[in-house]
Amino acid sequence: MQTVILAAGEGTRMRPLTAKTPKPMLPVVDRPVLAHVADVAVDGGASELIFVVGYHAESIQSHFGESYRGVPVTYVEQPKQDGTADAVRAAESHLDGSFVVLNGDNLYDATSVQALFENGPALGTYEVSTPSNYGVVSVTDGSVTDIVEKPADPPTDLANAGAYAFPAKAREWLDVPRSERGEHEITDVVTKVIDAYDVSAVELDRWLDVGRPWELLEANETVLASIERDIRGTVSDDADLRGPVVIEAGATVEPGVVIDGPVYVRSGAEIGPNAYVRGASMIGADVHIGNAVEIKNSVVRADTNVAHLSYVGDSVLGKSVNFGAGTKVANLRHDGETIRATVNGDRVSTGRRKFGVVAGDDVKTGINTSIDPGVMLSTGIITDPAERVSRDR
Repeated sequence: MQTVILAAGEGTRMRPLTAKTPKPMLPVVDRPVLAHVADVAVDGGASELIFVVGYHAESIQSHFGESYRGVPVTYVEQPKQDGTADAVRAAESHLDGSFVVLNGDNLYDATSVQALFENGPALGTYEVSTPSNYGVVSVTDGSVTDIVEKPADPPTDLANAGAYAFPAKAREWLDVPRSERGEHEITDVVTKVIDAYDVSAVELDRWLDVGRPWELLEANETVLASIERDIRGTVSDDADLRGPVVIEAGATVEPGVVIDGPVYVRSGAEIGPNAYVRGASMIGADVHIGNAVEIKNSVVRADTNVAHLSYVGDSVLGKSVNFGAGTKVANLRHDGETIRATVNGDRVSTGRRKFGVVAGDDVKTGINTSIDPGVMLSTGIITDPAERVSRDR
């Protein structure tokens, strides 16, 4: 079955990480979020992957090429991000029967997506604690009876998980009017399908909407929890690797290093000497972690350098970041409250007691910089030596 994967948006809620990278191409352990979505689609039985692209489309095209795991890949452009129904409509001319639609920035479990393929028309649902933040689905005897977007008084706790198996007829219903938010919403297409068909509700075993930086941390934590130990790189006899640790070929672990899994180290990375990396952490390709550095529960993207005597906890560092010697990231409020961070200009709760810094690409800190919890550092920002960074820059 043809599978449309929506990957055109920038992901403004993920800034500054998306200044140069589309949100679906941000890393979850060893591959982008979008590759995790493509994997479950292929495992579910996709006959063709149709990526709807827009923002930095070239990065998606160069990663996936013309086929992925033996399945042909087609790219269609959504020049202006004008809603999810508009995105699917961009792919309409390539569709020739029933089809599946998946969000390119969500983590799904493969078994549930396979059930979606097998039981179409179908809609993926997931039980959540705050349904008013999502599209909410009503189900009777296993069939979807209604869907409503972010209701103040949710009728159920089942969220719309952004996974749909549509009948061929739905191609005629993609031209929906704008919603109150000013976009063409795919949920309006779903409503038309519910009125005409018996739509199966497929409750997902795993689902995560990777929309904000701390959700990227959560996504990595989720996937790292299932990794198995695999040591292919060069590891000193004086290093101590504990539990589920992956060291890719081409990575180097120096003497005195302690790595306490789950930790994934990509090819070309150099760790140590005498560094401490503990779970759940992803160390990207060609990263350098210096002497006496501690990395805890963080995502460190490719080509980044964390110099000696530094601490990074519960943080996301972009590409080609350089943390000067002695840079310290604070990741805990002493009053026990959850840490707040800025999303699209608003300060919002991360829901986490521990959360450090989000550094965009090419950030550089002077020696002995200290960074308060929840700070966002924009692409290319440079701090002064011994500076305390207490607000977004």
